[in-house]
Amino acid sequence: MIGPVCTVMGAADRLEGDIASDGIKGTSIVAGSAASRVLPLGIVPDILVTDLDGEIGPQIEMSSRGTVTLIHAHGDNTDLVTRYAPEFRGPVVLTTQSAPCNTVYNFGGFTDGDRAVCMARHFGSRVRLLGFDFSEPHLKPGSDPAIKARKLRWAEEIIHSVLRLPFIGKGHPWLR
Repeated sequence: MIGPVCTVMGAADRLEGDIASDGIKGTSIVAGSAASRVLPLGIVPDILVTDLDGEIGPQIEMSSRGTVTLIHAHGDNTDLVTRYAPEFRGPVVLTTQSAPCNTVYNFGGFTDGDRAVCMARHFGSRVRLLGFDFSEPHLKPGSDPAIKARKLRWAEEIIHSVLRLPFIGKGHPWLR
């Protein structure tokens, strides 16, 4: 299902503008928090990567429309996985941050967005990024900006490492 080109969509404030100007090419992959932003645009992605900490309704809607959902379990979301995973009706792939086992996979990554990039690169895809901004993060209500900034520094490091690019900074075509 993952083609030679993937467009990974993150939740930065620039997401809608990036989609309008650059368009989606190849396999469409949405990071969890971006689900509520792309669904109203009529975008039902091929793949959703989520740890279930964003707005759940749009993610479940995508699943019911056939989106393959990668549900990520980590140390502090067991309650969310237990509560919401049974509501996903489309195909589900389970991922973890620890050792994979049986049908649970670990493609790498730390946040939904960089996990999506790691998964796409695992399958050999060229990755296009829309809605990624490491310097001005989109904050969920109640988010701590300092914690979000630290998470995004790791996400940026992981993405650049996985894409085998040196740090290229905001404004580079791969970060649009």
